[in-house]
Amino acid sequence: MQAPQTTVDPSEVAKFEAMAAEWWDPAGKFKPLHMMNPCRLDYITAQIAGEFDRDLTGPLPFKGLRILDIGCGGGLLSEPMARLGADLIGVDAAEGNLPVARIHAEQSGLTIDYRFDTAEALVDAGEQFDVILNMEVIEHVADPAAFLTACRQLLKPGGLMLCSTINRNPKSFAVAIVGAEVIMRWLPRGTHDWSKFITPDELADLLSNAGMTPVDRKGFVFNPISWNWSISDRDLSVNYVTASVKPA
Repeated sequence: MQAPQTTVDPSEVAKFEAMAAEWWDPAGKFKPLHMMNPCRLDYITAQIAGEFDRDLTGPLPFKGLRILDIGCGGGLLSEPMARLGADLIGVDAAEGNLPVARIHAEQSGLTIDYRFDTAEALVDAGEQFDVILNMEVIEHVADPAAFLTACRQLLKPGGLMLCSTINRNPKSFAVAIVGAEVIMRWLPRGTHDWSKFITPDELADLLSNAGMTPVDRKGFVFNPISWNWSISDRDLSVNYVTASVKPA
C-alpha cells in the first residue's frame, strides 16, 4: 500500500520505520522524546484547554474535541490525548510505525484511529479537526510550506495547531546533532538534517503564509544538570513549539 506523498520525504520516512520497534522503549532510540514528553504534554494540554475553555482537573476534559496527531509515530502523544477524552486520529507516513502504535493502544485499553496516510490525503477526504498536533514533523517533510497549507485546510475555523521543531543555528547543531547523535548516541547518526531546521521567525512566516495566525511560542529547554526538560518563555535556541489558530 502506498500513501500519497505530496510533501512526504521517503528518505525521512525510512529513518523512522527502521526504528519503529523501539517507540515505547524509554531507553531506546526514542529516549529523547520520552524525556521531553512530559514537557510537551504540559504545553499541549494547557494550550488546548485555554483555547477551548476546558477544565483539565475535570473528567475527560477534551471530550468532544477531534484531534489529529500528524506524524504520530508509536503514539507517545496520541495515547495521553485519548485518555483525556479526545476523539484521536493518529496519522503517519511511515507504515511500519502503526502496528506498534495499534498494539500498544490496545494493550492500554484505548481506542485510537491510527492510519497510514498523509495530510494531503486527509484534505482530499474532507477531514476536519479541532486541533492538530504537528510535533517534530516539519523538519522531516519535503515542502514545509505546502505541508502547513494542508494542515490549515484540515482545521475547522477557529481550530488550533501546535507545531514544534528545532531552531537552525550553531547551538542547535552542537546540541541536536553532535550532542544527541554523536556524543550521547540518543539517536542514530543522520536522524536530523541541520539544513532542514527552521528558525522561529521562519516558522512564523510559514504559518502566516499558510493562512494561520501565530498566537504563542515557547522553548523546550534541556538541563544537563537536573537531567530534565522545562518550558521557557525566552530560550528558543534549540527545541521550540508554536501555537497558531485558523481564523474563524
